[in-house]
Amino acid sequence: MSILEVRKLNKTYPGFSLSDVSFSLEEGKITGFIGRNGAGKSTTLGCILNLIAASSGEITVFGKSFSDSEAEIKQKIGYVSGAVNFYPKKKLRTIASVTKEFYGEWDNEAYRKYMKLFSLDENKTPSALSAGMKVKFSLALALSHKAQLLILDEPTSGLDPVSRDELLEIFLTLKDEGKTILFSTHITSDLDFCADNILYIRNGKIAAESTITDFVGKYRLVEYEKDSLPAELKTKLIGETRTKSGMRALIKAEDESLIGLTAEKADLESCMVHLEKEGDANAR
Repeated sequence: MSILEVRKLNKTYPGFSLSDVSFSLEEGKITGFIGRNGAGKSTTLGCILNLIAASSGEITVFGKSFSDSEAEIKQKIGYVSGAVNFYPKKKLRTIASVTKEFYGEWDNEAYRKYMKLFSLDENKTPSALSAGMKVKFSLALALSHKAQLLILDEPTSGLDPVSRDELLEIFLTLKDEGKTILFSTHITSDLDFCADNILYIRNGKIAAESTITDFVGKYRLVEYEKDSLPAELKTKLIGETRTKSGMRALIKAEDESLIGLTAEKADLESCMVHLEKEGDANAR
């Protein structure tokens, strides 16, 4: 069942456009939203939540038109950004008491549960929290009003590896509880750890919508010495890059037997790097 459906979403800025962005989210799954900086991830999320006015498009959440039922739908959505801004000197309990007034199904018991789970002291102020703890507090607020869909915009950006790992484990726990998560990030290893599916956006267009397994399974990585391959085989290479000892490129899995080189399984990061490199070369 799709909990969120986006159809032909468009947004035009000087020098950049979202173009017919369409995708759906599977309920109870974590979907990673990847793409290089400026590809359109944050703009897409902003349009979904009507924080940015889309030029055109249709958004359906929980089976209802977002434009017709925005207030009702937002009661069940939690939004968390890595760029969290709270009143820095207000205590967390004060921020929570103000936030709860906006939600008809605020659950104090759930709030206590998540504050304890995330090891948050409500007597502290945001200025006393690390970046990771601020994200956890945002999650606690979102989950305390029984959000079923979590939209996370770069929530692990700037966090140290230990804090990122803690948050990713939390995301897996929330998935176990039946939450649906759309997780925008450029740290692809985070998605290797926790995501089921990916959306890949390039230059304002959706380039892939797939399970991670199916996406990376289409490709292999090969390494070789510079200028060692005949011209007819070089046409099979995707996004050549240099290494310390030579060259590296992506190839389609179906071409592995043609190249005559030892090929390795690709991961999400290598797929994105080489596909973007190829896209840059084609654009020139």
